[in-house]
Amino acid sequence: MRVLENIQGEPFSETSIAIGNFDGVHRGHQALFARAVELAKASAATTVALTFDPHPARFFSPELAPPLITPRKKKIQLIGACGIDTLVIERFDKRLAEMSAEDFVRCVLVETLHAKHIVVGEGFVFGRDRRGNVQTLQMLGARFGFETCPLAAVRIDGLVCSSSKIREFVLMGRLAGANALLGRAFSVAGRVVTGAQRGRTIGVPTANLDTDQELLPGRGVYAGYVTLAGRDPLAAVVNIGTAPTVRQDEHHTIEAHILDFDDQIVGEEIEVLFASRLRDERRFQSLDELVSAIRSDIDRARQLLGTRH
Repeated sequence: MRVLENIQGEPFSETSIAIGNFDGVHRGHQALFARAVELAKASAATTVALTFDPHPARFFSPELAPPLITPRKKKIQLIGACGIDTLVIERFDKRLAEMSAEDFVRCVLVETLHAKHIVVGEGFVFGRDRRGNVQTLQMLGARFGFETCPLAAVRIDGLVCSSSKIREFVLMGRLAGANALLGRAFSVAGRVVTGAQRGRTIGVPTANLDTDQELLPGRGVYAGYVTLAGRDPLAAVVNIGTAPTVRQDEHHTIEAHILDFDDQIVGEEIEVLFASRLRDERRFQSLDELVSAIRSDIDRARQLLGTRH
């Protein structure tokens, strides 16, 4: 997949374009991509995913903008896995924010990207003051010669698949719900850094994750997996929070105890995939009580993940 941040002067043949912010690249976004690919194959067009950076909400109200579900690198990787030929990351700036809906269609979609099909969600809005919508696209499509293909919202077990609902689930620690809407496990990536080594002293060494990811699950203990380069996913128990039994500060950490694994991985890039919440984080009265709870967490994680000792 090509990734373009400046499309001026780029040669495009006829294209089938999916447009959106695509934060999370969830099952609703995946449906847009699948439809764009289907239309492209039927008409010998190429597929384009058109997204924006920064997220428009961050441009208009940075202090109120929600945390991003997927960092930029992960978002690109996920979109590429959906069979898109070209990802266009259009800079959302004052010029674009003030562009009328008609000018956006004419200058970007028609004259530059040579749109043959436009695939959007049924609630899609665009252009200055969000005045453009699906009906605007259909009207302009009749003039400029492209087809508008609006898709109804994807529902999973009755829930509309949306980035806002996924954020809500993740922040509440309801990872099963978030994962159902994402169509994969929610994950956090980063580098393993040296911690205080407390886990190793009680027989449960942990990988301490340093990450700049914006959206993190709520405080608690989770069952999941850790992926390292060149290895199959490894089952793990993950704690997010302040470790109140052994620490006095309020600094939040992400610590993963990888089951049946004791290799030295400080400095390595890993990704933690969250499968299920085990319990709240809490302060125990003694270290022995904490160790007993951790052992129970490990047993429950093995059952949930189907991992034998």
